[in-house]
Amino acid sequence: MFRFEDLEIWKDAIRIADEFFDIADRLEDKKLFRFAEQIRGAALSISNNIAEGSGSFSNKDFANYLSIARKSSFECANVLIIINRRNLVEDGLRGRLFGDLESLARKITYFRKSLLKL
Repeated sequence: MFRFEDLEIWKDAIRIADEFFDIADRLEDKKLFRFAEQIRGAALSISNNIAEGSGSFSNKDFANYLSIARKSSFECANVLIIINRRNLVEDGLRGRLFGDLESLARKITYFRKSLLKL
């Protein structure tokens, strides 16, 4: 088992990515390939950076990867706003995912701070 598999932030990121991948599939059905590609990449970046950072030899290095993961959650939120404005995702789903992204970003921040205190 890899270290990241035990991390709540990684589990949350995977769950959120699954939902964004579902949205991306629907966007592709509408031939909106660029939106689909962007949202998949941003969502995947969150969990990828958490996983990659967990393999670091120092907490400082891991913290840098967590910063990137957090930034990717903001990118997801931005894309979500745009596709919601284009009526490509309903308001309820946008609101729920926004809350999930906000919560995840906060958890990443707290975890990152705890690493840097060690």
